[in-house]
Amino acid sequence: VQLQASGGGLVQPGGSLTLSCAASGIIFRANAMSWYRQAPGKQLELVATITDGFNTNYADSVKGRFTISRDNAKSTVYLQMNGLRPEDTAVYYCRTYVGGDLWGQETLVTVSS
Repeated sequence: VQLQASGGGLVQPGGSLTLSCAASGIIFRANAMSWYRQAPGKQLELVATITDGFNTNYADSVKGRFTISRDNAKSTVYLQMNGLRPEDTAVYYCRTYVGGDLWGQETLVTVSS
């Protein structure tokens, strides 16, 4: 049972990145999936959630710029990030709940010129 996150990197302000989080060992289609981030010196922040019914919610700080989506056939959740800003620099994590919290490993996003 694990979540495997990928897709982080260095991008210039205004650029785009897509994060992916592949799940294994769970009934993916039955689980809400979330992306969190933690910027240097700041608390963990819930960025976006997508339910098993494909309903989505976003932090105010990313609304209109980020899009969370899921592909149940691939057991993968995505975070499309557009219009990236330096303040989006953070370590990003995917998370679900399967009888307890299940976190993916961190993927670092750095937004800098």
